[in-house]
Amino acid sequence: MSCSLVEFCRLQELKTVRDYLFNSQKTEPGEEKNQTENELSWDNSEWESAWDSGDSKEEATSATVVEETTGQSAPWLQDCVVSLSPCADLLVVAREQKAVFLSAKWRSDDRGREEMTLAVSWTGTLSTDEGECVSSSICIPLASQKRSSTGRPDWTCVVVGFSSGYVRFYTETGVLLLAQLLHEDPVLRLKCRTYEIPRHPGITEQHEELSILYPAALVTIDGFSLFQSLRACRNQVARAAAAGSDVIQPPPLAYKKWGLQDMETIVDHSSVGIMTLCVFDQMKNASILGGFNASVKGSPPAMSQYVTVGGGPYTGFYYAVEGSSQPLLSHVALAVASKLTSALFSAASGWLGWNKNKNEEEVVQKQKPKVEPATSLGIRFGLPDSRRHGESICLSPCNTLAGVTDDFGRVTLLDLARGISIRMWKGYRDAQLGWLQIPEERGDREFSPSASLPRRHALFLVIYAPRRGILEVWGMQQGPRVGAFTVGKHCRLLYAGYRLMGVNSVTSQGWQLHTQQVCLLDPITGALRTVNIPFHLALSDKKSERAKDMHLLKRLTTVLRSREVEPDILECEARNVLLDIKHPAIKKQALESLLANKNVPVSCLTSITRALYDTLKQQDPEEVDTALVQLCSSQLKLLQLYTDIQHLHSAADPEACSENDSLKGIEDELSRVRPTLQRYAQLTSRPSVSFAQDSPNSPLPAQAFLSQMEYTEDGQLRVIRVSEPEWNKLGNFMFWACLCGKSPLHKVCDTLQEAGISPQQLLSLLLSVWLQREKEMLQKPEETVGNLHTLLIALSNMKGAVEESWDPQSVSPWWQQVRCTCIQSHNAAAALLAAFVAHHAAKASITSRADSKLQSEWEAVSLELEQWVVCVRQLEDVLVLQTLLLVPPPQGAAGGAAAQCSIKTLLEGGTGGVADSVSKWVFRHSLAPERLKEILQKKEDKEGNDKLEQKAGEDHKEQEEKCQEDADRTAELLVAVCQRFPHSLSPDLLFAHCCWEYVVQWNKDPEEGRYLCWAVEHLKLVSSPHIQLGICTMMWSTFIVKRLSATAFLMEKVGKAPKDRLCRRDVGMGDKAVTSFLGCCVQLLQILMEADSAVEEISAPELSVEEAWCGAEGPASIAELALEQKGVHYPLVQHHCLLASLLHAALTFTLKVKPLSLFDSKGKNAFFRDLTTIQLMPSGDMDPCLVSLRQEFLLRVLTGWVQAIDDSFSSASGTGSPPLPSSGPKAEWWPSLCLELGCLLQVNPDILRRHLVCELYNQGLDLRAEDVMLEVEDKDVLGSQLLVLTGQRLSYSLLHSQSQTQAAMELLARLPPTLCTWLKAMDPSELRCPLVPLPQTSRLVGRLIEILPENHAQYSLALHLLEAVEVLTTEN
Repeated sequence: MSCSLVEFCRLQELKTVRDYLFNSQKTEPGEEKNQTENELSWDNSEWESAWDSGDSKEEATSATVVEETTGQSAPWLQDCVVSLSPCADLLVVAREQKAVFLSAKWRSDDRGREEMTLAVSWTGTLSTDEGECVSSSICIPLASQKRSSTGRPDWTCVVVGFSSGYVRFYTETGVLLLAQLLHEDPVLRLKCRTYEIPRHPGITEQHEELSILYPAALVTIDGFSLFQSLRACRNQVARAAAAGSDVIQPPPLAYKKWGLQDMETIVDHSSVGIMTLCVFDQMKNASILGGFNASVKGSPPAMSQYVTVGGGPYTGFYYAVEGSSQPLLSHVALAVASKLTSALFSAASGWLGWNKNKNEEEVVQKQKPKVEPATSLGIRFGLPDSRRHGESICLSPCNTLAGVTDDFGRVTLLDLARGISIRMWKGYRDAQLGWLQIPEERGDREFSPSASLPRRHALFLVIYAPRRGILEVWGMQQGPRVGAFTVGKHCRLLYAGYRLMGVNSVTSQGWQLHTQQVCLLDPITGALRTVNIPFHLALSDKKSERAKDMHLLKRLTTVLRSREVEPDILECEARNVLLDIKHPAIKKQALESLLANKNVPVSCLTSITRALYDTLKQQDPEEVDTALVQLCSSQLKLLQLYTDIQHLHSAADPEACSENDSLKGIEDELSRVRPTLQRYAQLTSRPSVSFAQDSPNSPLPAQAFLSQMEYTEDGQLRVIRVSEPEWNKLGNFMFWACLCGKSPLHKVCDTLQEAGISPQQLLSLLLSVWLQREKEMLQKPEETVGNLHTLLIALSNMKGAVEESWDPQSVSPWWQQVRCTCIQSHNAAAALLAAFVAHHAAKASITSRADSKLQSEWEAVSLELEQWVVCVRQLEDVLVLQTLLLVPPPQGAAGGAAAQCSIKTLLEGGTGGVADSVSKWVFRHSLAPERLKEILQKKEDKEGNDKLEQKAGEDHKEQEEKCQEDADRTAELLVAVCQRFPHSLSPDLLFAHCCWEYVVQWNKDPEEGRYLCWAVEHLKLVSSPHIQLGICTMMWSTFIVKRLSATAFLMEKVGKAPKDRLCRRDVGMGDKAVTSFLGCCVQLLQILMEADSAVEEISAPELSVEEAWCGAEGPASIAELALEQKGVHYPLVQHHCLLASLLHAALTFTLKVKPLSLFDSKGKNAFFRDLTTIQLMPSGDMDPCLVSLRQEFLLRVLTGWVQAIDDSFSSASGTGSPPLPSSGPKAEWWPSLCLELGCLLQVNPDILRRHLVCELYNQGLDLRAEDVMLEVEDKDVLGSQLLVLTGQRLSYSLLHSQSQTQAAMELLARLPPTLCTWLKAMDPSELRCPLVPLPQTSRLVGRLIEILPENHAQYSLALHLLEAVEVLTTEN
């Protein structure tokens, strides 16, 4: 890869620029014809070819480009002062007093591509003094001070030097910022130096500066001072514009001024920067300048080096010792010198102007500023050549070399450190120079012996010879010409030699400075082009050759990446590059990248590889890399194989399947499993989303084929298993068309065998595609099974497939491979059909072998076939199980992804693997425990179905019937699975696994209380107390005890039923979920106590596995783990059950209680211990205070329950009340529970019953009260309590009722005084239901008379009450 000229930008409106600068010359009509009238509208699709050929080819577009005549190429640009910003975003063209600024703009071309152009942004007159002209200009981009900056300039300052001596600074829009008169001679040249990051520690950091050359003086302005001044001026201009003012006070400018001595004429200069001499040079200079007795300082002084060109001498070297001259400060004219605080600085007057109008300048009367005298600087040495006059000097980026042009048409290369000329070129009159510094590319370091060192940089000198119209690139220092381009004769080579100002070592960290080093401006086309030079051109011999090869490789990579290239062009380009590369390793790398590219057609790959192979064969065998020849040879064979297989698949003559007569055994087995297969196919054919490129129908690219194939040393072709998807695609490419019956099966097998692929790998590929394409295969099972049988027989007959002499005592590795694949497959149907086919083929093969061999081999035969019988049985089981697992859950169920199972996963899942899979399925389907029990007992009674129908709305009868039908089919499937796994899915095992699955899911989401409830319900259905006991123990220790203890301690802390927030914080669930959880805890502990009692009576169950599945290796099933658990300590379980019941009651009825305070210290210590341990339990009589607390709590529970059930019972309809629910605060069992708890807590149960009777009467639930009253033992106390209650009822109806009747008043008057007084003393407000029908009260008084003995103190009062009630009843 060689040098190139790349166009990166174009100038718009060049005609406008020329007309504006040269409008005074439009006098003769003849001259007008010679003016360039290019509107410069172009189609840039030809840019690339333009720089290749050196000509600018422009196509005609909507705006016609007028062809220029011979006389039109007048060198108008050579008469102008031109400067370009190093960022290429601003171009200044000036002539005499006028200037045009062109700024970068992006625009879209006809094809919609973005391109950069330079368009006129400002035109105007820069001169302010009479007769002054622009003599030099420079564009300095100023770095942004923002932290987020990445290296783009903030703005660009245009510095212009005038023939009057003035230097003026402008913004990009032509606004004058600052004007300085530092010397009264014309400005000859402006040059700038900016900060460069040192490439290695030995380089001195250079300061930024702007240098201004006058005929006999040199002014250097400090870069930091200039940067700050320009920023301040720009800000002040903005403020002045806003305030309408026009006088601005700029900050002072620090500068040094040297009077250059001992040189006749100076026309150009270079400020090389600060340098320090080595000790030898210091001593040499001291002895030359000071003679024999000169003294030498201890440390060499730092000096600024300046090199000038001109005449007498031709080149001069000046050295200014740092510190020998103090910097001067420039001030505006208004400043007064006496105000300066330091005597070191003298005041220089300056001038500042403000330009309101862009086109017209206001003339302001001003006095001539004072100009400071220069400090004399004598020449140290020069290159004397009396007849030669230097014209320009160009400093290299590394500051060590400089190129000088002269009036003899020579270009001289100077070594600035030694002060000598080291090279000269002749024949370059009016030459223009530039430098290019090219960093070494990352990839090139790999081949470099100094890979660990910093990146190397190559230096090139660019020479533009306008007389010859040629641009040349030369390697430094003594390198050859590495590039030459024919360009126009009127171009300008623009070389800045600096970058952004205002950058330092801190701010430049991480910046990407986008600057162009050298640009060539063509005034004919307006194109701005830059030179691209590869680093390797600076190298020599082998290194250069290898680097060139690397570039050719990159070129190939670029071509391969572009998708729009035509195949013919791509083939031609790739072939040329491959043949041009010399180094074998890189040639190999290039070939590999070509073969790995997906965009290259197969024919193209074959053609290129063959061309390379032929070329290598023609060379001397000793010189050719054998590995490369082998690679070409092997890849050609593989490409041929790929093409052959493609042709066979596209051929329209598939072979007829002739083995149909041998498939009778398979057909019988097929018909047996067909119903299950159909159901399985129906469930697997649900729509799913996948990416198009992952589709099995997408063709296999040749690159993927090649990447999976490699030739071994012995010439065998080996298939590499890169990844499962890639392997499947390869198998698909080879065999799917054969399985569909669209390709000649035997021809494909023969082709693959001839290629040298082992039968084992082909078998693996065949089985992978068979299992992968299960859905398509199930659409035509008979046809595909027949083709699979044919292919399997063909592969088995290949050499090296079935061993000719395998040990009769072992199984065949060939058929074992098929079995292993089927065992591991999750595609149950495909695996089963493959096993049918392989079993049939193996049986046929073994029979034919047995006929021709001795009888002693029958043992091996039976062993092989026995393995197949077991495998087929297992696969049939898996198919039925997988079909069940694929049944989608109904809407509203827990849901989740369907589980995938295979023989391998079931065996690895241990003895409980099947039950575990089904339990997860039960959870996904939210199958109720009772419903599961029904299915397992195979009793689909109609009653359950009718209930289901009533629940559904009548509008959805059809949908509901369909759902019912699906449910029935699912139930049948489940029964079928249970029949195939009679031991693994025995009811106890299945219920145990379901219980565990639900409790695990509840632990993940404790808010779902129903999961725990269903876990307990499943546990209840387990018939074996041993399994129940073990599962209860495991559930308690794993999931329950921590949350129960947290709840107990929380309630003990707050002293009441805790709020939702506290429950979530301490227990991890809301208050409602905690209530449900406590209810389940009570049930769990009750099951545990019952199981513990029953364990002694029943022996432990024997767990077994089906014969086909006895090879299970893996974790023990839940039932096995349950049987291994230790027994529990019954009193401790009862103790915990008591606490759980108290907590449940307190939360259900929101009662205030400290639950742990209801127990003594022994009772508290026994809580939350391991249930299998024996703890010290409370015994003997309890402290009366504790008993009193317990009694009060139980009484409040009974009161809460009576108040809760009042909603369900109205006092009017006592008989027709609905039944109470089985759970919650209204549950029927709360009173009996309280009585049980009373017995355990040493509370007198008769007190509880009496309280319950009173509460029921109080609530108006008389019928319930009468039932409970029968169980009360102490009737006397109850009679007294009920007498008061009756009195309250009667008092309310006679004295406190809203509707008091006259009859009632009269009755009161007739009552005995004692009764009347007693009734008045009653307080009916204590009654929760005071308005009770009189017959109920009458019945209550009757009961009172029955239970009170006649000698009771209040018996007479009861009789009076009876009379009163009877009178009231008769009157009503």
